[in-house]
Amino acid sequence: MHVKKGDKVVVIAGSDKGKIGKILENMPKKNRVVVENVNMQTKHQKQTKEMQQAGIITKEGTISSSNVMLYCDKCKSGVRTESKIENGKKVRACKKCGTVL
Repeated sequence: MHVKKGDKVVVIAGSDKGKIGKILENMPKKNRVVVENVNMQTKHQKQTKEMQQAGIITKEGTISSSNVMLYCDKCKSGVRTESKIENGKKVRACKKCGTVL
């Protein structure tokens, strides 16, 4: 996958297009990601021993990883990446400005 947990991404397709958030969970086998405050879903939760409070809970749903792009703070947009070797380590860099992401 081209994105990792903790990356700052922008959504490029779907109903949440244009939203920026951090990746909370990565599912490489399903090719899906969970992005902070994107694809919010509601669930009616019944009271249990573990969860004392019943009610409507909102949480993030998964979206396809092809619908997100890495976000560059310098360019202020979603960018494609290139691989660079710095100090013997392989890093991802912005194609437009060359900033290490």
